[in-house]
This record gives sequence, C-alpha cells and structure tokens, in this order.
Amino acid sequence: MRRRLLVSLGGAVAVAGVLSVTAVAQAQRQSPPAGAGRTAPAPATSGRAAPAAKPAAGRTSTAPRTPWGDPDLQGIWNFATSTPLERPAALGEKAVLSGNEAEQFEETLAYGLTRDRRDGGNEADVARAYNEHWMDPNRLKLLSDKRTSLVMDPPDGRIPPRVPPTPERQKRAQEVAARAARFNAGLPLSAQDFQPPVRGIIRTDMPPYLGTIYNNTAQIFQSPGYVVIELEMIHSARIIPMDGRPHLASGLKQWLGDTRGRWDGSTLVLETTNFRNDIGALYGGANADTFKITERFTRVDPDTLTYEFTISDPTTWSRPWTAMVPWGRIKQQLYEYSIHEENYDLVHLLAGARLREARGEKVPASTGRRPAGGDDR
Repeated sequence: MRRRLLVSLGGAVAVAGVLSVTAVAQAQRQSPPAGAGRTAPAPATSGRAAPAAKPAAGRTSTAPRTPWGDPDLQGIWNFATSTPLERPAALGEKAVLSGNEAEQFEETLAYGLTRDRRDGGNEADVARAYNEHWMDPNRLKLLSDKRTSLVMDPPDGRIPPRVPPTPERQKRAQEVAARAARFNAGLPLSAQDFQPPVRGIIRTDMPPYLGTIYNNTAQIFQSPGYVVIELEMIHSARIIPMDGRPHLASGLKQWLGDTRGRWDGSTLVLETTNFRNDIGALYGGANADTFKITERFTRVDPDTLTYEFTISDPTTWSRPWTAMVPWGRIKQQLYEYSIHEENYDLVHLLAGARLREARGEKVPASTGRRPAGGDDR
C-alpha cells in the first residue's frame, strides 16, 4: 500500500456501488450523542428551488494555452466533497442550503464520519480500521455554492426514474445478486464472485469521477492530439485521442470504456462508450450496451476546473441526467496505489469458503447486507 507524505489517503475497503450511497444520508443517520454539542440541520422543505445551473456549452475561459494552442487543463486536481449526488428527499425543492444550515451540516458530518472515534462497539471499531490519518479531509466539505446535490438536471436534483428491465436484464441482475449473496456469506464459488474493486481491477478510477473517502485525485497531461487523465485510485490512465477518429467497433469492450475527445471552445468534451458488461453493477445496474457518458472539463480560473457529466442509457433511465462538481488544484504529487488482482486474500477467502462448505454451511436466503465489492461512492 502506498503512502502520502502530507495527507495520506490509502487503504482498500469494499462497500456499496457507485450510485447508491451519499454522505448526507450517513451524516443524518449518525447524529452526535446527547451532550455532544452538535445538532443536525433541520430539513428545510420550504422555499422554491433555485434555477439549476446550465451545463457548460463552450463557455469562455481564461485558461492558459499549451505551446500548440489548446486550452491548458494540466495539473493535479482534487474532486472530494460531501455534497451528495442526489438531493435528499427531506429537502424537497430546496436547491441551496443557507449558510447556517451548511455549517451545521458540516459539523454533524465531521462527527459522524470521523474514523478516530472508538464508540459503537466492536463492529463500529472494525469499520473505522483505517483511521482519519488515511482519509481525505475534503470529503467533509460541501461545495462552496452550498448546492444540495451534484445532479443539476433534472432540476429536482434526483436521478430520473428507471425503465422497467427486460427479462434478460432481470436474469443478469439475479445472477449479480446471487454472486453478492455468496460473497457476503463467505461462500464464493470463484474469483468471479468478487466484484472488480475487490480484485483490484477497477474502482473509483472509472468515469464519472465522484468523491469517496480517499484517493480523490487526478492528474491531467496533454500533448498534441492527446489528453491523458490519470487517477490516483489504482493509478489507471485514460489515453484519449483528440483527432476525430471513430470509436472502436461495438464488440470491443473495455473496463474504462472507449473515449474520444474534442474541444468545444475552451471546454474539453469527452464521449465514452464500449464498456464491459461487468461494469453494470458498479453503475447502478446500467446496461453496458447502451451506456454512454459525456464529460465536460472547463478551466474557469487558475485553480478550478468545472467537471460536468451527462449519463445517457435509455434502457436503464427514463431520460439522460447531468451532474457537476468543481475540481480544485492541489500542489502535491501522486503516489502509487498498490493493489493487484491475484491478491492473497482471494486465495484465503476461497479456501475458507471450501472449508465452510465441508462443514455444511449454506448461503442464506437473504444476507441483509449490501452487495460485495463496491467502491465507496
């Protein structure tokens, strides 16, 4: 496991999938005990929503230029935030928190999410095994504009309703659930019962980029005709051609998809398709065959990029949806995050499963636990 000198962000945990968990829900469930001096912000449901910000469309920018004339987006950027992907239902139409609400929320969140607490019994203690030293402090901060969600469109700040699944997709979802049940029961049949994050294949280094507890850092490189985005998590790199070439043939699938880039004014626009079917569970059950992400990067000042993404999958959601999170420039370097697929844990967990089977243990009808091998989002 690699180490960071100033703010250490290491470790590896397995939690729920990318579109399923928000820090707001965690903070509201983990309010301080009586006498702790902190109270959760009262849900504010009055007042009409502020107009949602519109996605960048070739907006002007004062971004510096590369020697060959492209807008210069290079640097090391952090995208952690506690602002949730979706607006909590309790907030109704409230699109922006007041200053007092935001301050109370951050205090409650800091208490609820700190890894240095030792209350709550053994289970809570184990859950906080990676203490605060390893965590990204930016994960405890709301966006400066105090929005109640990263989702901007639809205007209610919520991901659109789902499309009823086909029988084929229902069968695939049942297979994923069966693998998760075996994993959670300690009875995996093979390495394929472990989701890609557990196997060190892919984690939060896939687009869209959303903050988690650590490793919320990306470095952007540019050269004539190419842009590279390297993520601290598993240090994967997307090498993106900018020369207008077509996407790969539809039968060629990749873990990070197939990305093509272009410039829209000073905005870098990336379109990604051709994801592997394995990513469906990590993208909230999306259909890899119809899943497409459009990302937009605009440098609005020397230390800020706006990162907007639109997800389109007509066989999963009733309409496309768009979210935005700013990236802040940091003056640090990336350190290696070391994990590999043939981790000894796989050997030990599979050996343990065979021992349990020999003792007659079976997978319960329902474990009541979250799916295996998520990625902290």
